[in-house]
This record gives sequence, structure tokens and C-alpha cells, in this order.
Amino acid sequence: MSAGYHHGYQQQQRRPMPPARRKKRKTGRVLLVLLLVLLVGAGAMWIYVDSSLRRIDALTDYEGRPADTPGTTWLLVGSDARDDLSQEQKDALATGDAAGRRTDTIMLLHLPDNSAAKPSLISVPRDSYVPIPGNDRNKINAAYAFGGPKLLVQTVEGATGLHIDHYMEIGFGGFAGIVDAVGGVDMCLEEPIKDPKAGIDLPAGCQELDGAKALGFVRTRAFATADLQRVQNQRKFLSALATKVKSPGTLLNPFRSVPLMFAATDSVSVGQDDHLHNLVSMGLNMSDAVTGTVPVGGTPTVPGAGSVVQWNKEKASALFDALAKDQPVPAELLAAN
Repeated sequence: MSAGYHHGYQQQQRRPMPPARRKKRKTGRVLLVLLLVLLVGAGAMWIYVDSSLRRIDALTDYEGRPADTPGTTWLLVGSDARDDLSQEQKDALATGDAAGRRTDTIMLLHLPDNSAAKPSLISVPRDSYVPIPGNDRNKINAAYAFGGPKLLVQTVEGATGLHIDHYMEIGFGGFAGIVDAVGGVDMCLEEPIKDPKAGIDLPAGCQELDGAKALGFVRTRAFATADLQRVQNQRKFLSALATKVKSPGTLLNPFRSVPLMFAATDSVSVGQDDHLHNLVSMGLNMSDAVTGTVPVGGTPTVPGAGSVVQWNKEKASALFDALAKDQPVPAELLAAN
């Protein structure tokens, strides 16, 4: 190799890197650092929110408890508790001042382990007349008043034969807060709804419901079929809320997703072994669920209990059997509900 060639080669090796390449490398490092910061921050926030969830002892073993059934079954409870609301909030949400804590809403959400069946969201009318362990037969929402979440879970498991895997409870204020955190939910009403007791005067047609209006919508019983129409409205609204929660406009928008996570922390109570990822899975699957009410056989008046809802034993058994076996729920069991 000649001396001239060697000298030229060394000059070429010492030639400084073009500014554009240096800029690209610097920009790449900055983006990498920002990405790592975001990932660490998101992880820290996730851990914080998960550790901040309110956990209650709702799921316990007892003699005769149904064995673990396929799939994942949630018991979703809407409480009428007003303890954490100021008088101003009670007035704004039209909740009234009733003391104590009752179950205003009871639903079963079943998430199957297979692709043959869809998730199922089933309303359990709160006046369902069922055996309550240690308390004879009564309206199912009385179980919560008698013994809290534990007795309610045991009552639901005994009446349905399903093993409850997860528990979630939310109160009036928490429900309204979650709706406001996602920026409201669009609903289309076939008829106007006016109910001073629920604090709503909603016109027919499509509209956005904020937290207060949404709470009134899922609470009102101002219908000919009272609670049976109300549970249909509750399922309709929850499906719309779940769709809004999993939309890119919510999940990818920190001004929506972050307030939503903190709203859940402040308003939702879950079982002792439940975590944030369980709630996320529940929310993402709810919008795809087939929905219905436990088949009703009649609404007689029973001494000591008043007007109650009796299940259609044959159809209700078929519904719960399908869920227990992780099979699709027959359409005829849902069509009229």
C-alpha cells in the first residue's frame, strides 16, 4: 500500500460526522429517554392506582359453596349509599337523604374462556324473591342489608349455582364521577323521560348524558314495568359507557384516561384479591356482551315482603346452566328481557 493512499485513508477516517447524522442520533436518544420516562411513569401510576383501590371482604368460602365454574363471573353491585356525599352533592344528584346502604343494582357479568360464547351481562331484579341464608326467603337486595357483600354473594351463588370470581361495587357519587371523567356518554332515547324523584327531564332522541343525568337515567323507575324497564336501561347505559371507555378518544387521551383511573380509585370497591387489570378486562369486554334479565315468572305480593319478582324456574335454570357450563346463552332466554 502506498504512503499517499495510507495518508488519504487516515484523513477519511478522521473526517467529522456530518451534522445531520449527529442530529439524528441525538434526537433518537432523546426520544428513547422520553419513552422510558413515560413507561416508568405509567407503570408507577398503574401500581399506585391498583394499591389505592378500595378492597372489601366479599368473597369467602363456606360450606356448600358452588365449585369453581368455567369462565370468569363478576357480581356487579350498585349501592344507594350516600355517606360520602355532601348535601350539595345530594341536591345536585337528586339522591335524597335516605340513610343506610342497599343494593340498587345487581348484575352478573360472565366472561367465557372460549370463543364459542360471548360475554353475558344479566340483570338480577333487586326484588327477586329468593332464599337468603339464615333469613328465610326475601327480596334479594335484603341480603345486602342483612349481611353486607358477603351475604349478598352467598345468596346469589345459592340462587344461581354460579361461582362468583370477582366483586365490584359502586355508589351514587362514584358512578356520576366516572361518567364525568370520560366526558359524558351518548344515549338515544325512544321516548322522553321525566322523573322529578331522579332529577331528570330528558327529551326523546340522541343526547349526551353527564354524570348527574346518567345517574338519574339508570335510577328512574317511572315506567309501566318499573324495575324491569329500569334494568334494561341500566344494561343499555353500561354497554354505552364501556364502549366510551375503550374508545381511542379515552384510552389514548391522558386528559380522559388519567381522571378515569383516579375516579375508579375513589369510587369503586372490589374484592380482596381483585386488581386493576381485572377491572380493565371487565370494562373492555362489557360492551361486547349479550344482555338480558333473569327470566321472570310473575310479580306477586307476598306477606312481609310486599311486591316481589318471582323467576321463571325452568328458564332461569337453563340460563344459569348455560353460564355455569361456559356455553352460549340461548337467545330465547334473552329475547323478552
